[in-house]
Amino acid sequence: MTSRTLCRRSALSVLLGSMSMAVLAQSERAIRVVVPGPAGSAMDAYMRVVSTPFAQRSGHPVVVENLPGAGGTLASAQVARATPDGFTLQIVSSNHVVNPSLFKSLPYDAIGCFTPITIIGVVPLVLVASPTLSARTVPELIADIKAKPPGTYNYGSLGIGTVLHLAGELFDSEAGVKTTHIPYKDASTLIADLVSGQVQMAYLALPSVAQFVKAGKLRALGLTTSKRSPALPDVPSVSDTLPRYNFDAWLALLGPKGLPPALVQKYYGDLKASMDEPAVKEAIALQGLTPVMSTPEQARAYLISELDKHAVLVKRSGATPQ
Repeated sequence: MTSRTLCRRSALSVLLGSMSMAVLAQSERAIRVVVPGPAGSAMDAYMRVVSTPFAQRSGHPVVVENLPGAGGTLASAQVARATPDGFTLQIVSSNHVVNPSLFKSLPYDAIGCFTPITIIGVVPLVLVASPTLSARTVPELIADIKAKPPGTYNYGSLGIGTVLHLAGELFDSEAGVKTTHIPYKDASTLIADLVSGQVQMAYLALPSVAQFVKAGKLRALGLTTSKRSPALPDVPSVSDTLPRYNFDAWLALLGPKGLPPALVQKYYGDLKASMDEPAVKEAIALQGLTPVMSTPEQARAYLISELDKHAVLVKRSGATPQ
């Protein structure tokens, strides 16, 4: 099925899209931002911080709607069908470009059915270990894993083929080890099992684990990005030990296909200005988000390149299409 078929719209929808700037100028409608993750996730936390200044600049209230499930595909399918009038947007993570390789069929084209507005920023993942493990550094962890039969050590994620799973697959490949992947349905259960030692390791978004690390309930061994984070300044990068290891999890803002270029540029400018506010800068730095704010054109090119990169990682992981 082509992206044209997947994203086909009625003449009325096209007309509404072309009139969107006028609609925005006259209406008091809220901008609905769909978040394909639960409250407290990195996507949700970011949007809650930036929604007020973004609303002030756009001239419209911003309503954050959490719609988790099926790796983000439920939310993306809904946004792909939305009228391109500027009142429905979506925050997506790296999973958006993983899903086409993970699912046998999707009711949308991950590139063709959306209008990229910007790559917002990079969210470091943290390799965290249960405090029941003796290893306190990445080299110690690798040595411990190699001293045991393959598969003795395990790590949890939020599902097969998710970025949290693929980060572990890349670690195994670069370190020359074999660990056992254990998928979980939700982060709270995974973190609870990490704290108790029922699962030994995980690669989790920094905002979701920073408080547990600071409280000593989890041990942070390394960041998956090449640079340290102000949120956990004492935690080194995994690449300090494995130079070729680099796994960026990112957030992006998308709209449905057909969002008018003038409106895309307005939203890009509004969000970029909101990110420059001192209070917002401080809040997102504490979350561990490193701003990128690519242009819409750069965002499209990046999404395409990430689609290809993750297809290779999914194949390497052995994850079968669902």
